[in-house]
Amino acid sequence: MWIDLRSDTVTQPTEAMRHAMANAEVGDDVYGDDPTVNRLEKIASEVFGKEAALFVPSGTFGNQLAIMSHTQRGDEILVGEACHILMHEVGSAAVLSAVQTRIFPTVLGHADVDKLEGMVRGDDIHFPNTGLICMENAHSCGAVVSIENMKAVYNLSKYKGIPVHLDGARIFNAAIALESDVKELAAYADSVNVCLSKGLCAPVGSILLGTSAFISKARKNRKLMGGGLRQAGILAAAGIIALTEMPSRLYEDHKNASYLADKLEEIKSCYVIRNRLDINMVFFTLSEAVISESTLIEGLMKENIKINGMEDGEYRFVMNYGVSDKDIDKVVQTMKNLITS
Repeated sequence: MWIDLRSDTVTQPTEAMRHAMANAEVGDDVYGDDPTVNRLEKIASEVFGKEAALFVPSGTFGNQLAIMSHTQRGDEILVGEACHILMHEVGSAAVLSAVQTRIFPTVLGHADVDKLEGMVRGDDIHFPNTGLICMENAHSCGAVVSIENMKAVYNLSKYKGIPVHLDGARIFNAAIALESDVKELAAYADSVNVCLSKGLCAPVGSILLGTSAFISKARKNRKLMGGGLRQAGILAAAGIIALTEMPSRLYEDHKNASYLADKLEEIKSCYVIRNRLDINMVFFTLSEAVISESTLIEGLMKENIKINGMEDGEYRFVMNYGVSDKDIDKVVQTMKNLITS
C-alpha cells in the first residue's frame, strides 16, 4: 500500500461513492435534466447559502468560469500574491477571459485592505476597469484567512461596486480552523468555487455558486469552455456524498497534520513553518546539507511513500483520507533512516 502525501487530491472514492456512481440516475445535464446533478446543485446551494450552484469539471475550471462570468475582456482583476489562481492555473485568465491580472499584497492570505482599495482603478481613459477581486480561503500557503478580513474586503467591494470571487477549494478546512460554518464564509463573496475532490474524496468535480443570474450566465460560459458533460450524474453522485458525508472527517486530517509537524521537528535541521499549519498541510524546510531533495524523494519512494519535490525551497506534506498516525510514524522514521544511512 502506498502512503501518498503529495496532495489531498490523491484520495480514492469511497465504497459508498462507487456504489452511488454505479447506480446513479442520469439524464443530459446540458439540457438540465440529469436528476443527480440537479440534486447535487440544490444541496450545494443550501449548504453554502447561495441562490444557485453549477457542477463543473475541476477547481481551475470553476475559478476561470467565475472570472469569465464576472468580467469583460480588457478588465483588470485583483488577486492576492501566491494564490492558486495566480500561481497554479497556467495563466488561464489571460487566455480564456482576456483580463489583466494585478497582484495585491497579502500576509498569510490576508489582504491589506487599505492597499487593496488604493489599487482599485479610477475613472481615467488610460486605466482598465477593475472587474473582480479574488480571495482564497483556505489559502494555498496553508493558512486560513480570518472572517474579519474577508468581511472587510467584501465591504470594500460593495462600496466600490466590484464583485468578489472566493476560491474556496478547501473552504471546509477553513471553516474547521475558524470554528465557523461554510455558509458564513461564503456570505462574504459573490461567487464561490468549492472542490469536491480535495479532501472530500470525490473523483472529479467542483461546484461554482452565486446568484441565480450569475449561475445562468456561468452555465452558458461552461458550455463555451467545453464543460457540458451530458450524463454527469455518474460523477455528481459521488459529489453528493462528498458534500453531505465527508466534511465531518476533515478534523482527522487537521489532527494528523499537527501530529506530523511535531514528529518532523525530531529531525535535525527540519524547520516546520508553524504559522501556516492551520489546515491539513505541513510546510517545512530541510537542509540540502542534511539530505538532498532527490535522495529524499527516491528513498521515500522505495518505501512506498510518495511526496512532491520542493517549491520555493519548501516541502509540503498533505494529510488526506487514508493516511493514519502509523503512516506518519513510518514516513518520519524512514526520513530519519535516510538521513543517518
